[in-house]
Amino acid sequence: MEAKVTLDGIYTHSEDIVAREIEGEMIIVPLAAGIGDMEDELYTLNDTGKAIWAKLDGRRSLRQIAGELGAEYDAPAPDIERDVTGLVSELARRKMLVIK
Repeated sequence: MEAKVTLDGIYTHSEDIVAREIEGEMIIVPLAAGIGDMEDELYTLNDTGKAIWAKLDGRRSLRQIAGELGAEYDAPAPDIERDVTGLVSELARRKMLVIK
């Protein structure tokens, strides 16, 4: 059973992926079997996802990341927190992020 993602969690990028920004898109490529979904070989993130991804450095909690994004963007805090935990939940489930 996978742990529930909370705002107190600290996450970082898995060593089993490569992520690069190419022509404005963040592309994530799984390097190991069992990462992501078998039918998908590449993953892309939208602008919101890119902003979150850039802050997932293994030092800041999701609460801190959501606070920083709230200071940068004009959106209600609950919306930002939902976006952060939603993306992190999905990427952690796909083993593209690991908890510190």
